[in-house]
Amino acid sequence: MGGSKPTRRLGGTTLIGRALELARSYAVHVAVAVREESQAPGVAARLLLDDPAIEGPLAGLASALRFAREMGADHLLTLPCDTPRLPADFAARLSSARPATAVVARSGGRLHPVCALWSLRVLDALPAYLASGRRSLRGLAETVGMTVVDWPLTASDPFANANTPEELAALQPRPGAAAFQAWPGPALGPARAWAGRRL
Repeated sequence: MGGSKPTRRLGGTTLIGRALELARSYAVHVAVAVREESQAPGVAARLLLDDPAIEGPLAGLASALRFAREMGADHLLTLPCDTPRLPADFAARLSSARPATAVVARSGGRLHPVCALWSLRVLDALPAYLASGRRSLRGLAETVGMTVVDWPLTASDPFANANTPEELAALQPRPGAAAFQAWPGPALGPARAWAGRRL
């Protein structure tokens, strides 16, 4: 869906709007990491531009970790903006797995490295990881010491995301459903909502 994904409609809001609702329910300090400001027009949150020296999602994580350090946090909770049904216990269960340096969600045997809780100790390991030429979030998590938290698949995958218009349509709230807040979990898009919080 391209760079406009964060502004796609989801129920009565947008993907990025829902992401911010969720992030603010988890943390005091919230920011959104984007490649460029035009990805999130009018967002009432601090925008963090991806580190231009780093490719891929790792660029956003690097910027977000620095933001979390600036806020005096010791951990950073990351959520993608295209995953609108994250489980209600998402942040609590990841937090319960500390003191691991990287706590990553998994459902149905599939890892979701953007749905993770990162210790700010990751900043110390980042230069060496970048020097190795690797750029994946999963690789970084494995390098610093990853703990995995599993969620069972019930009627649907709580980590289902919207990469196509068809997937976004499938994630829309059902007609006549209660208010969006009554959904069993979160929502977000290609920009990431990064919640830095002292845990």
